[in-house]
Amino acid sequence: MAIRDYELFEVPPRWLFLKVETDDGLVGWGEPVVEGRSKTVKAAVEELLDTYLVGEDPARIADHWETMYRGGFYRGGPVLMSAIAGIDQALWDIKGKRLGAPVHELLGGKVRETVRVYQWIGGDRPADVGAAAEEKVDAGFTALKMNGTAEMERIDSPAAVQRAADRLAEVRDAVGPEVDIGVDFHGRVSKPMAKKLVRALEPHEPFFVEEPVLPEHNDALPGIAETTTVPIATGERMFSRWDFKEVFEQGVVDLIQPDLSHAGGISEVSKIAAMAEAYDVAMAPHCPLGPIALASCVQVDATAHAALIQEQSLDIHYNETSDVLDYLADPSVFDYEDGHVAIPDGPGLGVEIDESHVREMAERDVDWHNPVWRHDDGSVAEW
Repeated sequence: MAIRDYELFEVPPRWLFLKVETDDGLVGWGEPVVEGRSKTVKAAVEELLDTYLVGEDPARIADHWETMYRGGFYRGGPVLMSAIAGIDQALWDIKGKRLGAPVHELLGGKVRETVRVYQWIGGDRPADVGAAAEEKVDAGFTALKMNGTAEMERIDSPAAVQRAADRLAEVRDAVGPEVDIGVDFHGRVSKPMAKKLVRALEPHEPFFVEEPVLPEHNDALPGIAETTTVPIATGERMFSRWDFKEVFEQGVVDLIQPDLSHAGGISEVSKIAAMAEAYDVAMAPHCPLGPIALASCVQVDATAHAALIQEQSLDIHYNETSDVLDYLADPSVFDYEDGHVAIPDGPGLGVEIDESHVREMAERDVDWHNPVWRHDDGSVAEW
């Protein structure tokens, strides 16, 4: 068996799908993408597959991963690791289909029957979050996540801090104490403002605060942790076990959020999850992406004792033109019940991609880029 060919599809709202085909007709799907940089990642995927994998046996996943990672003198980072991630997902999908087993069986079997999921409310500049929270809880979700702020100055006003606290208070008042509410700082907040914000939010008992500072400033996390009892989450912009090593050793991060389409795929995130367990850190994989990325996450969640909850992008504010379920032949595989999703038992990733719909949507012009925000003085703000 050998890899015969591959195709890449840029599809709305902002995703890149990879189809890998073997010489005996098996097909595996992956989702290699950096949101807003799909064309850049597409070129990296093509280079990796053409250089290392076409004509090779797809079953040797570990060797292919090491070759793609270590075969380049310059390694790591969002583009290369996302390219490796999508290829890795597709190879696991092929292996599962070849053996007639879901990926989680090949990783050692399930440690749970379902995975808890959370639902996004609000947008990048969150508004009307109270009503949105009630709606999602009425739909059966038991955990929510919202952005904490829009753009913030390096040292902002007490009013800006109070607005963030008031938004969380609105959601807490709407849903009560039984619902978990994660608050995403999105790296928009400077070190001094992060300390003020976490302290202001703490009375409303957030589930966690996410990316309180940019990953470039992870050295500031111990100082922030000293000011609060709120769990700290980070990791969506960390791309390998070596990136996570520092925060594990710091001992102040409570929840890691590796992305299965950015952090090296199923192979690498399985290793990161094992490291997290050794440091008594929980895991909630980042996934504001499409169905292949979500399927990959759930397969790892099934086998990782550290997995606490799973992000998913149904109805997220980015998905205005297409949504997760649109690309599946059987959308019921991601039916949510009581805030949980069952572990798919189909072969490979456990989902069947509607290829005709993928091809139809790939004909559309897809050119999503995140907005560039600016402060009042014209300088660029963190988005």
